[in-house]
Parts: sequence; structure tokens; C-alpha cells
Amino acid sequence: MHLFTSCRTARAAAVVLAATLPCITLAEPAHAAAPAQTVRVHGQSVDVPVRGGTATVDTATLRVTARTAAGGTVELSAPAATAPGAPGAVTTTADGARWTYPGTGLEVTARADKGRLLVTVRSTGAADRTLKWPVTGAGSASAALQLPRGEGLSIPARDTFWNSPEAGLAGSETPMDSGLSLPLWGWSAGRTGVSYLVPTDIGTTLGVTSEQGALRATAAHAFSRGEGTTDYTVAFSLTDGSPVAPALDHRAWLKEHGQLGSLKRKIAAVPANKKLLGAFHAYTWGPARTADGVRKLRALGVDRMWLGYDADDQPMTPAAVKAAKEAGYLVGPYDSFANGQDPQKSDAPTSVWPDEVYPGFCVQRADGSPEPGFHDRGCYLSTEAFEKAEPTRHYLADRTRKMTANGADSYFLDVDAAGELYRDHSAAHPQTKARDRANRLARMKRLADGDRLALGSESAGAWANEVLSYNHGSGTPVHDGLWAAQRDKEKWGGYTPAKAPGIFFKPAELPAAVAKAMYDPAYRVPLYETALHDSLVNVERWELSYDKLPQQKTDRALLAMLYNTPLNFVIGGDSLEKQGSELAALQKYFSPLHKAAGTEPMTDFRTLTGDRTVQRTAFGDGTLTVTANFGTKAYEGLPGGCVDAELKGDKKPRRLCPATVNVNP
Repeated sequence: MHLFTSCRTARAAAVVLAATLPCITLAEPAHAAAPAQTVRVHGQSVDVPVRGGTATVDTATLRVTARTAAGGTVELSAPAATAPGAPGAVTTTADGARWTYPGTGLEVTARADKGRLLVTVRSTGAADRTLKWPVTGAGSASAALQLPRGEGLSIPARDTFWNSPEAGLAGSETPMDSGLSLPLWGWSAGRTGVSYLVPTDIGTTLGVTSEQGALRATAAHAFSRGEGTTDYTVAFSLTDGSPVAPALDHRAWLKEHGQLGSLKRKIAAVPANKKLLGAFHAYTWGPARTADGVRKLRALGVDRMWLGYDADDQPMTPAAVKAAKEAGYLVGPYDSFANGQDPQKSDAPTSVWPDEVYPGFCVQRADGSPEPGFHDRGCYLSTEAFEKAEPTRHYLADRTRKMTANGADSYFLDVDAAGELYRDHSAAHPQTKARDRANRLARMKRLADGDRLALGSESAGAWANEVLSYNHGSGTPVHDGLWAAQRDKEKWGGYTPAKAPGIFFKPAELPAAVAKAMYDPAYRVPLYETALHDSLVNVERWELSYDKLPQQKTDRALLAMLYNTPLNFVIGGDSLEKQGSELAALQKYFSPLHKAAGTEPMTDFRTLTGDRTVQRTAFGDGTLTVTANFGTKAYEGLPGGCVDAELKGDKKPRRLCPATVNVNP
């Protein structure tokens, strides 16, 4: 049995405080025996045995409650916000119960599934409709909402900031297929919590509201025959209140359904992937793309890097790629299959395609007009159109062959895994959003397995974890205010000078609310790493290099070391002269930790102080333990702003204080 334990080390057990997470041992749900009881129907209620108690569904309202093994009662969902109608008779099935709502054409099944309550609602009517359910968060005033925005957040329901307009959360509606990194949310209060997994994330949104000073979260599913979203499934699980329990439940779900990738297997299949272990990530500009620039980086003592370059008129040459490989680095281009523009007017080489790809492959909206591309440039291209053409025309294969002719062994495919999916109404290449996702997975798999490339994409959703080896973006819990900040070219920087564009190299300051929402460690929890750390390497957004946000550098470095994830940089102009020694020192500290634990699951996360300023993680079976102090006061000898890491066999912790780059091996 694989254990997710908060009591793994004697040090952890010795510092448990009343205000911290309870000392608990969580068995992965996938390996726990299912409860022995059977489903029971009484009147309009259905009792379903779940791990840790019994869940009850009220068929009249879809309210869901649970009686815990300890004798308490937990509300898993309030009544549906959109009334499903009057229920018909409940009938039992081999593993659950079934009933209908004749007036709305909805059919519901509820059953026990590996310790979870699994509820599926199917729309049988011809008309599209939306069901707002489950309705969650009306419980204890001390409850916290777990939200997989980027790496992950755990937000106290009555937190004044998060209930305010400046936080940008209350009043939001987020598509679960593209706006969340994992298709879930959770609630916790003390030693009790609830996990909500939504495998039918396409067509589902998660709305967050503030009611009487407390956050609530309500899912809404749009049933549509045209979109192929007539089925809606929610898996409910009781948890022990750990803020990462929903991610652990999702990890188990992926394993049960054969959808959990393995970085170890990816390394065995594509040996270039091994160079991701211990590597920081950086996009290169100007001289940094040359063989001399690569050798200069290696001379600093940097033994592993992922080096990327833009798809412009100055890609890395074969000599530069060779130098990178000799240095032990991965190297690869940025590319995108998503955009098409008029070849005579295109502002990006990646948007130029041969023949009639533009405008013939444009996604068509319901009114027949093309789906405008990013920033209204050209159009978004249909994945179905490419898939139909690829066996004979090889547009994608030819593009990849051209982009890697210099010997590149990595590839960054922008937006394919980000989850912004499109329905195509074109008669020549129609597709649903589900078909769009399947097409993206198929072509990413060809790049990874067929072309044997270390493949990455932007802000990857969990659904893409099997085909990707790395991901730029899902480490960042983006606040919408970030986009507004980036549009201010005077403060943020523009696309000049060519060898070191200000948008990447100019230090900038985030608005206070944006910085708090994105980087305050008191709210951060490693949901993504709990679910997927040993599947792919997760990095922050590529335009938010480590030096871009000076005020967040220490916290970002501590978070990276705590989560065992790389920092990202941009290199160009005179950046190596200015920051090269800092990059090298940080990478020297990170490299042995990630080489040892990068292919191991995250097996522990806990907070050690009531203000959440001291946090601890563990990886594998004692492979690595990391303690980060985000505060200003020392904790058991660990100064504020510093991190201690212990690899199995170490006689003393390895310390890093990023603000002074004080590395003690």
C-alpha cells in the first residue's frame, strides 16, 4: 500500500501544533477496500456506502449529506440551484440506484465506486439545459476551499481578501476544462473534508460566490447534444481534511482508469527526457542562442538546463544545439499548431501554413464566421481539419521535421494542452470539444513517442499528463490582473530591444492584490504536484521569469524547492553577466534534489505553524524531505526566507537562503 503520510518523519511528528494539520496517514483511495454495505433506498432517499461513512442523496432536491463513521453529519451538497423537477420512483441496480425527473428529461444513477459516491446525470431531452449542482461550502465557518488554480490554493471561506472584489474570485465562473489545472475542487474543516471530482469537465463550469462574507462554490453543467455533453458525472469523497486530499483522490482516479503518466516510463521511452531532471528552464535571446552562449552558461557550473527559443528568423543553429547537448542540456523550439494567418500579412512564422490551410482549416463558429485567433490575429485552426489531412499532406509532420532539423531534442507546443477547446461547425471538418481534445492528445503523442521528443506545452491540464514530459504554466495561480499589468508596456516592458525584450527582461511590480492572490504562501498548496509530480515536470508561466518579479523572488524560490519544481529564466543580452552566478548557485542546489526525487510522487504536505509560514513536503519513501520558512522568524534553527532539504542518507540538511544565495551543500 502506498501511504500519503503526515507522520513520515520523527521531525514532522515532533512539531505538530494544535493549529496545524492533524497528524494523519492517508492511504491512497485507489488501494483501499470498498465498504461492505450495500445501497439502501428508503422513500425519496438513497444511502450509498462511502469510505468513512454513508452518503445520502435526497432525490427530491439532489441534496447530498453524509454520516461519518465518527457519527458526525457533513453536507456534501445543498439542494440543486436549478430544480431538477419532481422525481420518479427509485429503482435499485446491481451497484446503486436509478431514478428520473420526467419533467426535465434527466436520468440519475448513484452508486458506490471505490469508496466514493459516484453520481451521473444524463439528459435525454432534445432541448439543451443547465444543471447547477452540486452546491457546496455552506458548512462550518472555519471551512477552506481548495481550488486548482495553477499549482493550487486553499482559501479560508471567510477570508476578507478572497471575499473582496480585488481578489477576483467571488463572482467568477471558471470553465473546468480550461480554467482549472485539475478537474476538481474541495472543502475542508478540521479533520473532515469533501473532494469533488468531475471527469466530465467539458461543458462544466465552477462558480464561486460570496454570501454573507463566506465563499461558496457551485458547479454548472450545460447538457448539449450538439456539444456531446449529455452526461455529467461528479465523484464525491469524504476526506480527512488535508488540503491536498482532493488531489490525492484525483491521482487515485487517474490510476484506476489508466490515465496517470509516469516520468520514469517517459525517460525509458525517450532518453532525452532524463535531462529534465535537475534542469532549470530558460528561453534564450540574442547571443545566448549561440554555441558560445551555451558554453558560457556551462562554464558557470550549470549542469542541466532546458533551453528554448522563439520561432523567429534566428533559431538556434546546429552548432548551438550540439553545444547544448554536449553540455547536458535539452534544447528545443517554441511552436504552435493553433493559429493561421494570411501568409502575406502574418506577424508570426508559426502562423504561416502552405496550400489552403488558411483559411480552409479555420474553426467555424455557429454563424459560419471563423473563430478569431489569439488577440484577433487570423483564426484558430481546427484540429480535426489537420487530423483529416495529416495522413496524406503531413502538414504537422513536415512542420516538426523543419523545426527540429537543427538536431533539437525537445519541443514546446503552445496551447495544445491548455484546454481552450473549440467546437467546429464547419461541414468539411466538424468537431466537438471532446473531439478537439482527443485530436490534441493524438498529435502530442505522435510528437513525444513517434518523434521521440521531450514534449512540453502551456498550462497543461491533468488530461494531458500522459503525453507531456514538462509543462510551462500550471505552476502559476494566475489572477486576471496579471493580464492588465502586462498590457502596460511602460511599466511591464514591450518587445524591444530584439536581443532582450523588456516584456521578458524588465523587472516589474505586480499590483498588491495580484501579488497576494498569486504568491502569498499562506494560500498556496501543491494540488498539482500531489496528483502529478512523478508524471511531468511543472514550471511557472514562461513569461514570468525568476528575475521578472523581484519582490516575489524569495517566495518563488522557496516554493520551487518545496515543491521540487524548476525555476524558469530568460537569458539574453547581458543577463548572464548580471544574474548568471545567481542562476548557477540556485541550479546547483536544486539539481541533486530533483535528480533524486523528480520521478517520485509527492507523498507529504503539511504546515508546521498556525500562520502557515513554515511548510514541509516529502517525496517518495523518504527520498527527499523539504522544509521552507516563508516567515521572518527562525523556526527550529531554520531562518526566515530559507529552505532545508534532506536527501535520504544526508547527515545534515542542505540549506538555501535565496535572497543571499547562501548555499551550504
